Amino acid sequence: MKKLIYIFGYALLLMQGNLYAQELIALEGRAGISFRGLSVVDDQVVWVSGNKGTVGKSIDGGKSFEWMVVAGQETRDFRDIEAFDENTAIILAVDSPGIVLRTIDGGKHWEQVYRNDSKGIFLDAMHFHNGRQGAIVGDPLVGKMLLLATDNNGQSWKSLELIAPQVAEGEACFAASGSNIISRPNTAPMLITGGMRSRVFVGSRVIELPLVQGRNSTGANAIALRDGGRGKHWIVVGGDFSADSSRAGNIALTKNGGRSWRKVHTPPFGYRSSVAYISRKKLIAAGTSGVDISTDGGRGWKNISTTGYHVVHRAKKGKAVFLAGGNGRIAKFE
Repeated sequence: MKKLIYIFGYALLLMQGNLYAQELIALEGRAGISFRGLSVVDDQVVWVSGNKGTVGKSIDGGKSFEWMVVAGQETRDFRDIEAFDENTAIILAVDSPGIVLRTIDGGKHWEQVYRNDSKGIFLDAMHFHNGRQGAIVGDPLVGKMLLLATDNNGQSWKSLELIAPQVAEGEACFAASGSNIISRPNTAPMLITGGMRSRVFVGSRVIELPLVQGRNSTGANAIALRDGGRGKHWIVVGGDFSADSSRAGNIALTKNGGRSWRKVHTPPFGYRSSVAYISRKKLIAAGTSGVDISTDGGRGWKNISTTGYHVVHRAKKGKAVFLAGGNGRIAKFE
């Protein structure tokens, strides 16, 4: 009897191992393209964006993708994308110049809705808190973060220079597919920074992050707020992307809006550039050295893949979770 129990237990462990191995399902990708932009509208509609002017769209939950190269933008790097349905999406190209393009016909045509030719311009990320209102963050110009806002679904953008935060020398935002900015109604967006300093900017509050910092490759990359941002449970991930297997100072947790930070008993397994809530207690984080999940609100993590991804998002309307990364990789988390 003991032998049968042992065999059954061993078989169960093997089954669990196989289940973990199958949690990331590789999808059709685009070889040679680095994807940093990802927007999961619902369980069926997914958009991705990357370098070489590339945008992809799926309307069947990732089973197939329609690929397009934006006319006239064949050399541009689209670091972020925000989609609203299968027809409407916004993409941003980072620099020289920084531009924002918008489509309302599924990517057949793109209209330029913002352009900035300033020296040193670098657009990092954008975030919408509803279908009409959103914000864009860019690297600092003359010591202040570049902030833009829209209230008409991205048809036009205005500067928020008067409320943009002043930052330290060498402090900026990483281009992490909208995961370092949270647009909020009728107030300044929430931002996280990295580099020589790593902080959270929430209105007039400036909060120091307990993450590795002090070099251009260090600091915060992504923040996720539980309950759609209504509560005070935050999780911030980052680390050092020049040493992407290091687990030192790569996560910060708070349940009181940054007044104090919780201890983590098992941190993510390296530098992580993106994090998302799957449920109130379950999270997923991704970076160039792999993908991890947590089932206890972020205090302990289990590595489920050593394949690197730049970004992970859960559907805005639905439960689907998708990832995108270098060398055209796209995956779905089951």
